[in-house]
Amino acid sequence: MDAPQDTFTWDDTRPPSSNVFRAIKDIAFGSIAGMVSKVFEHPFDLIKVRLQSQVLDPTARFNGPIDCLVRTWRNEGIRGLYRGLPAPVVGAMAENATLFLSYNELQNLLRRLGSHPSSQDPTLSQLALSGAGAGAITSFVLTPIELVKCKMQVQMLAPNRSTAILSASTDYSAAAASGVASLKRTALPGPVSVFVSVIRDTGFRGLWLGQTGTLIRETGGGAVWFACKEFVGIQLIQRRAKSLGQQLERKDILPMESAIAGACAGGAYNLSLFPADTVKSIMQTEEELRPRGKGVPARSFFGTAKDMYRAQGIRGFYAGCGITVARSIPSSAIIFLIYDGLSRHITL
Repeated sequence: MDAPQDTFTWDDTRPPSSNVFRAIKDIAFGSIAGMVSKVFEHPFDLIKVRLQSQVLDPTARFNGPIDCLVRTWRNEGIRGLYRGLPAPVVGAMAENATLFLSYNELQNLLRRLGSHPSSQDPTLSQLALSGAGAGAITSFVLTPIELVKCKMQVQMLAPNRSTAILSASTDYSAAAASGVASLKRTALPGPVSVFVSVIRDTGFRGLWLGQTGTLIRETGGGAVWFACKEFVGIQLIQRRAKSLGQQLERKDILPMESAIAGACAGGAYNLSLFPADTVKSIMQTEEELRPRGKGVPARSFFGTAKDMYRAQGIRGFYAGCGITVARSIPSSAIIFLIYDGLSRHITL
């Protein structure tokens, strides 16, 4: 992925800033981008988690993403579509801040290890390696937040909440009459209550339930996400530089180019390791939807994967994949549009 030297360079000629200011920039810009994108995508993420959580159920609650979306809207309203939003907003801010900070610092580390100047173009393999490392680091921040989010997103589906909405053939007028309407008025545990409950029941270690799945998804996905975005972005800049006959730098990427590259990266990220995310979601919602007997240990990542394969085969690993890819394309475009835009206009 070496760029033609006559049309494109990666040398950032901005005034040098301290490592502290550079870190502040990555944290601040990544947090803002993550927060905005999460507000946009949360209803779709909720649908994804609910579809994933039913893979091991004898009878599916929902017949697909549209059915899940419609039934959630009818039963729970707009508040239902944004159930559990505070946790993922905080998570998205922490995730993207950690991702971009780690990604840029790992690139600098690779340059130092190779005794290369800071202006030297990273290769595609170096970008992918930096992305994988950033994803691995971020996974430890993300798992507790996703645990709280997933538990909140299936609260209304828990057997002890309502038996009226467990069947895919539920009639909504009958459901409301039989108790769903009263459930809407019942206060459900908030993110802090869920967080405290996990620590009380399983200790601090329990906050990292599903860490294996998050680690696999974020390590491989991080490599794909960043490498794809950078590759597509560079191709677009090179094309524009050639047509204009000018020398362009990485910071000269246009908003539309950032959005296109980010959209491609979002789709590639979710297609790459989606099964790991499905296993993680099932593990994190098992206690609410399929409670174990007292003293029965939680299933491992690979044990859960085996049960999923026996229940639905390969198809079960991709429950909710379509709607996830569909929402990740604009969501990822938003993230890079905001991050690149802030980086271009605000210099620390």
